[in-house]
Amino acid sequence: MYKKNVKHPIFKYKRTLGQKLADGLTRIAGSWGFIIAFFVFLIAWIIANVVWIAHRTWDPYPFILLNLVLSCLAAIQAPVILMSQNRQSQRDRLTAKYDYATNRRAEKKIQDILKEIKSIKRKLQEK
Repeated sequence: MYKKNVKHPIFKYKRTLGQKLADGLTRIAGSWGFIIAFFVFLIAWIIANVVWIAHRTWDPYPFILLNLVLSCLAAIQAPVILMSQNRQSQRDRLTAKYDYATNRRAEKKIQDILKEIKSIKRKLQEK
């Protein structure tokens, strides 16, 4: 009557390479480790260009090359993070549908149990 071991719908679908990469980038870019490492990189870049100012530097003070690198990073990272968020929304919708179906089955089982209890109670009262 009831389905047993119903597999969650999220596990039915295979992810494409692009989806795996988007999820991986979001997982890494949204971590404290990435933020700290990126902050260290920025400080190292600035120090390297300020300390070596007497010598020939590759990106002198207004750090135009650094701004270009940061802009390119943001231009690439933002759409990938949005793709991953869209996938998360899809997973949430599937989970909500699965939870709703599970709750409906549980409700039906509870109603059946209550009918059985009422039937037993009625039979006990007759005796």
